[in-house]
Amino acid sequence: MPPVDHVFLNRGLAATTPHPLGLEVSHAQGPWIHLTDETKLFDAVSGIGVTNFGHGNDVVLDQLRSQLEKHLHTMVYGEFLQKTQTEASALLCATLPKELDGIYFLNSGAEAIDGAIKLSRRVNGRTRLMAVSGSYHGNTIGSLSVSSNESRKAAYRPLLPEVEFLKWNDPSDLKRIDSTVACVIVETVQGDAGVRIPSKNWLQDLRAKCRETGALLVLDEIQCGMGRTGKPWAFEHFDIVPDILCMGKALGGGMAIGAMATSKARLSLFAHNPSLGHITTFGGHPMACAGAVGALKSMDKINFTQVERLNRMWQDALESHVAVRNVRRIGAFFAVEMESAEAVQKTIECGLKCASGTGVLLFYFLSVPHAFRLAPPLTCSEDEMATGLRLILQALDHVS
Repeated sequence: MPPVDHVFLNRGLAATTPHPLGLEVSHAQGPWIHLTDETKLFDAVSGIGVTNFGHGNDVVLDQLRSQLEKHLHTMVYGEFLQKTQTEASALLCATLPKELDGIYFLNSGAEAIDGAIKLSRRVNGRTRLMAVSGSYHGNTIGSLSVSSNESRKAAYRPLLPEVEFLKWNDPSDLKRIDSTVACVIVETVQGDAGVRIPSKNWLQDLRAKCRETGALLVLDEIQCGMGRTGKPWAFEHFDIVPDILCMGKALGGGMAIGAMATSKARLSLFAHNPSLGHITTFGGHPMACAGAVGALKSMDKINFTQVERLNRMWQDALESHVAVRNVRRIGAFFAVEMESAEAVQKTIECGLKCASGTGVLLFYFLSVPHAFRLAPPLTCSEDEMATGLRLILQALDHVS
């Protein structure tokens, strides 16, 4: 058994890593996280893709306050009509193609992946699942089964059977998809693999192969959706439409939520043979849906031209730094590669050392130790982005 002397375990909380940051938060506003020691950090990762619209977003907070005065949980999802659920669904569907006209709200992105697996098997009666090398979809048994990092799975096997992995961005491997496959699950832009952006032709060929064989195409935009790639949804860059879209993270505006979007006809299958084919107590919680209403209204106001311009400024400056080997970016979604994992660790640690009380929060990828992630809030002003960039470059200066 591991030792119990741990900053979280000592407080009776679960530990997720041996050496967490352990910083204590006082409050947060805009791109800034304020700590109890009166220092502050520029949040250059948006809570790992959650606070796309900034901390303390007024639109989100107004929705939450309004709902809080009305009611919290009243009944398990799918029994009572609740205004905040229907409003969130209408706003979400308005951002999506007409083929995705039904929403199932859940508690997290990983739960949305599990639900998509169940629905795919229910739709076509098949059992085989396909995912893609480099994929990360979550840590429930189902979502872990279709994630490809074996070192993260080995301790929990056996997982779901009949799962196979396609080679990422390899058109020749698509021939393995046939009429026995229930669904193919793909991150439109891979996050944990280091912001890997596929070719448009590969995703379009994948879309065509799924349509030809009757396999459902499930796109995971839990991390790369909600404006992160410079469009409301990442699949818009590739001129395809999935059969099921999985969402989470930024969808709740800081509240815990997940969702599946697909056709009403497919979703209707959950209601019979058996009834309660998929059920959740807290999915569609009125406060989570209020957060989603605020987030969707905030996304509607984003100036994506400005987002591209400001994040291109970050990319140009990072690529020019001697400590940086490569930058991958789409919209406000970055992987910054360095010489080694040690260089990444030093950069992140230097960012947290607050000169004059101000630092920057950078963070790791699970599967790419020689790179760090960046995902600044989409609502940052030009001055805020310039400040964030200056802090990142200062951290990099300590490595070069």
